[in-house]
Amino acid sequence: MKYKAIIFDLDGTLINSLYDIADAMNVVLKNLNYPTHSYEKHQSFIGSGIRSLVEKALPLDQQNEQQIETCYKAMVEVYSNNCTTKTKPYQGIIELLDELISRDVKLCVLSNKADEFTKKIVATILPTYFCAVHGLTIEAYKKPHPFGALEISKNLKIKTQEIIYVGDTGIDMQTAKNANMLAVGVSWGYRPKEELIAEGAKHVIQNPLDLIDILS
Repeated sequence: MKYKAIIFDLDGTLINSLYDIADAMNVVLKNLNYPTHSYEKHQSFIGSGIRSLVEKALPLDQQNEQQIETCYKAMVEVYSNNCTTKTKPYQGIIELLDELISRDVKLCVLSNKADEFTKKIVATILPTYFCAVHGLTIEAYKKPHPFGALEISKNLKIKTQEIIYVGDTGIDMQTAKNANMLAVGVSWGYRPKEELIAEGAKHVIQNPLDLIDILS
């Protein structure tokens, strides 16, 4: 199979955004005199979008819709001003993207992060590489729903079987399966290799450039 396009997850796959996300959430929690969380704990919250992260970070007795909505808005405000402060691409990502571009592979991003943040971070940290960048706009279409991946396939006019989906969570592997794309997990992200394999990863790569071997 000759793969013509690659869809990447963003957080935990292309970039390490853990510190900016955790710092912003902890500001919100601290302002309410709620317990804050370590970076390691926040890592387990990431993957299903900011609203989901906010709910998980709140004390159990505060996880009601009104409080979640209030804290979500506060989190968005804090994070919007700090979403590229500590966030960086993982080692080897730039080299991988350069190599893929040289091979004329179409590159896209599909994230459960809010669309405005997804676009802002990609434009700031990884400009010029991607022909499509999509974050979350409709909660019902959040990954692992295949809607976003299928829309990218349709817009590129490339069959789903000719697309690799690369991510760091079980949700990403489920998305790939649901969209009939090749599921490739990365070992450097926010979830363990065992989760990726259990959720359908056909490959789990240890280094970004390992993706070239799969592409070939």
